[in-house]
Amino acid sequence: MPQRPHGIWYLIIICSCVFALLYFWATLFPNQPPAELWRYFTVDQANRSRAYNLGLRLAYIGSFVLQAGFLFWLVQSGRAAELERWVQIFTRQNYWASVLTFFSLVWLMLLALNLPFSFFSNYAWQHAWGFSTQGLTAWWSDFLKSAALDAVLAGGGVLAFYWLTGHWPRTWWLFGAVCFSLWLAIQSFLWPVVVAPLFNKFVPATDPAVVDMVHALAAKAGLPVDQVLIMDASSRTTKANAYFAGLGRTKQIVLYDNLLKNYPPQEVKAVVAHEMAHWSRGHIAKGLLLGTAGNLIVWYLLYLVLGSPLGVNGRFPPQVWVLVLLFFTLVSFAGNPVQNYFSRGMEAEADRYALVYTGDPEAQVRLQVDLAVKNLADLAPPRFIEWFSYTHPAALERIHLAEQAGQ
Repeated sequence: MPQRPHGIWYLIIICSCVFALLYFWATLFPNQPPAELWRYFTVDQANRSRAYNLGLRLAYIGSFVLQAGFLFWLVQSGRAAELERWVQIFTRQNYWASVLTFFSLVWLMLLALNLPFSFFSNYAWQHAWGFSTQGLTAWWSDFLKSAALDAVLAGGGVLAFYWLTGHWPRTWWLFGAVCFSLWLAIQSFLWPVVVAPLFNKFVPATDPAVVDMVHALAAKAGLPVDQVLIMDASSRTTKANAYFAGLGRTKQIVLYDNLLKNYPPQEVKAVVAHEMAHWSRGHIAKGLLLGTAGNLIVWYLLYLVLGSPLGVNGRFPPQVWVLVLLFFTLVSFAGNPVQNYFSRGMEAEADRYALVYTGDPEAQVRLQVDLAVKNLADLAPPRFIEWFSYTHPAALERIHLAEQAGQ
């Protein structure tokens, strides 16, 4: 921690600790399911969904506590300063080489710390519950590709951070927020088109019924759809989904092959309508605007914490990167309720407008029931966990919304 920690540190740390304890408590001692749940689901389905989510939630909170605790220890114990001294000797006092070497070592440590949790959550647990269709070699291939991509992008971010702080010592936070917001905008458009093909195969839909259904919905929503693509999601999971991708007015609708195989046509139509509603209601743009506003606040708070560079030649020393990582780890965790509040609102609006496009609330109800059962969604999530971490309304809430629309 800085010699004179800004009060914001204490606030962030206290909020993170309180939220982590509440999350852990709610995971171990969830509330009783409401009686109305049994209109749609069985007791066995509710128990299975809770058992499945228990493992994932414990892994999530365990990973957060371990990584945040490790970064806090690096700072408080002086190990970050010791590592920096070793790195400077190794790089012969070359500033940029020291920055990249220090970043690389910390990145590798965090990767190693998170690996058991990632393996458990994304491979072992998914196999245990029958969701993963991926072999161990394929999982490692995806993991290494993701890690390499993260290393390149994070390394670029580190260089940009130190360059900005060195050139604009008092306004670096503003330039950092703007640059990060621009990256989020670019990523939202390019990631599905550029990165997703590294992990999955996409082929044009050949079923005339599917293509005609998509274009008919697109006409109602006022959206131009250039392509209807099928993704080989079944090579990795049994779970189903769909999403939009594309730049400008050129848009693609991507359907998981699992969705087409395992769900009836009216439910597939409801899924597509929901994704179209996101675009027609401008949720992508709204999300980016909210993200930009949030970035300005978060980066200014980081400036309050770090201040202006006072190190050699007016630049932050490499060890400051640990403080930056700790700050964003804690802020991202503590800020979950705010982000997810807006996300749930947009998802609920997408559900409402999807019903306008399909005019079929019964199919929407069946879809929510089927998705919840097949994906083992928690049918009665603990209230704190729903408020803290749910990006979508819970299944029962979405069912009620569809039923109200049909009355």
